[in-house]
Amino acid sequence: MGDVRNILFIMADQLRADYLSCYGHPHLETPNLDGLARKGVRFERAYIQSPVCGPSRMSFYTGRTAFSHGATWNFVPLPVGEVTLGDHLSAHGIRTALVGKTHMMPDIEGMERVGLSPDSARGLDISQCGFEPYERDDGEHPHPKVDPDLAYNRYLRERGYDVANPWNDYANAAEGPDGEVLEGWYMRNAPLAARVAEEHSETAYMTDRALQFLEEQGDAPWCLHLSYIKPHWPYIAPAPYHAMYGHNQVLPAVRD
Repeated sequence: MGDVRNILFIMADQLRADYLSCYGHPHLETPNLDGLARKGVRFERAYIQSPVCGPSRMSFYTGRTAFSHGATWNFVPLPVGEVTLGDHLSAHGIRTALVGKTHMMPDIEGMERVGLSPDSARGLDISQCGFEPYERDDGEHPHPKVDPDLAYNRYLRERGYDVANPWNDYANAAEGPDGEVLEGWYMRNAPLAARVAEEHSETAYMTDRALQFLEEQGDAPWCLHLSYIKPHWPYIAPAPYHAMYGHNQVLPAVRD
């Protein structure tokens, strides 16, 4: 591959192209992403292979259509034999790591058939799409599913958000007039500010973790997949972002 350059592979879940100012949105301002676009290549006719995030990501990772690679819906595993972007880069000695979301479901049955344990080094690669999980967080942690050891929840509790699930009760919830918790899962609460400070939000936290990864790297080449959870549902943001735009800035749906 010659002189391999380091790769920062950024993804944002559910971010439509036409909601970036570099793609012509008349109201929204996205200066940082616009800056990246000016320095690179901006595609005008790129199309996803699935409207559902799981199979769409697997298509991005494999370069194949959803019906070709087999992960045709959320929670349908990517078959054990599929080779991903992370696998290709790792084969050339590049450290491939993930901070954030993949929505990858491992093919446990397929791994068992070929004698691979998810706890082995190779099994971990295959069960994580070829990206070392430096900090994997798929960003959906309501109360019945919360992982008490979730790193982001530990981070929030260390900063004074002292509840069992601060992801749900602070980062993705607003506060009512009587101090009650208003969950961001409900669209009626979307215009309200999240109870978490902006610098402690999921997006800021994942950015800090990505910077930590970069600071740890030496001279060996790397690829960091920085995969942001937002603007995926729950649709709630901390101040000042919650009040920057409203329903009047939503473009009419394209129906044909």
